[in-house]
Amino acid sequence: MQDLTVTLIQTALHWENKEKNLSMFADKLNTITSATDVVLLPEMFTTGFSMQSAALAEDMNGPTVQWMKEQAARLNAVVCGSFIAKENNRYYNRLLWMQPDGTYHTYDKRHLFRMGDEQQHYSAGDKRLLVEWKGWRICPMVCYDLRFPVWVRNRNEYEVLLFVANWPERRAAHWKLLLQARAVENLSYCLGVNRVGEDGNGIYHSGDSSVFSARGEQLWQQSHQEEIKTITLSKQDLLDYRKAFPAQLDADEFELR
Repeated sequence: MQDLTVTLIQTALHWENKEKNLSMFADKLNTITSATDVVLLPEMFTTGFSMQSAALAEDMNGPTVQWMKEQAARLNAVVCGSFIAKENNRYYNRLLWMQPDGTYHTYDKRHLFRMGDEQQHYSAGDKRLLVEWKGWRICPMVCYDLRFPVWVRNRNEYEVLLFVANWPERRAAHWKLLLQARAVENLSYCLGVNRVGEDGNGIYHSGDSSVFSARGEQLWQQSHQEEIKTITLSKQDLLDYRKAFPAQLDADEFELR
């Protein structure tokens, strides 16, 4: 039974500077020398959490998508992060799941951060993304989605729930608490990758990128400093816990409207 190796990149970002961010991430990814299955980058990793959607958006043939194709092929791993995308004259905070062969899946952030006026500059997605990779079922989400347990509810659909984020330090306690809660209630691994440092709006981010097991155990967490962390998730351990504590069998049925 194959385990899953995931690399999380916690770093500061260059505000609204795609060229510098792509160069910086290329340098960081070049330091990954051991095999990995998935590389996770923060939310809006090419720009920071900017509301300049019209000025910074790209289509699916733009430099960010091409860069992710190149990096995924070179690493022979999935590269995952979100960027500002334009499609049909609308702008999206779009997560891209790029596979080594150049095929990809997308997820448009469902819950737009109203306190930052994100809904004024971006359109919300309406479909979850569930992907299969290396024998694992994975559900990728974006930042503010973490606060909405109904949207991420696991109905025997995934083994790994992950979040890419620009989550500010002032609410770091919520980030850590909710990542742990999502792991426990969904009987899945839950991973969150966040940025560090101050953005162009003067908002500080402490990172606190984390990995939690289905038991709610903190397998890794890093605060305030940059780090590239590679961690292996055990499929057998997850299945053993689900068998010993099958709380999902008593979950309530519901419909999402």
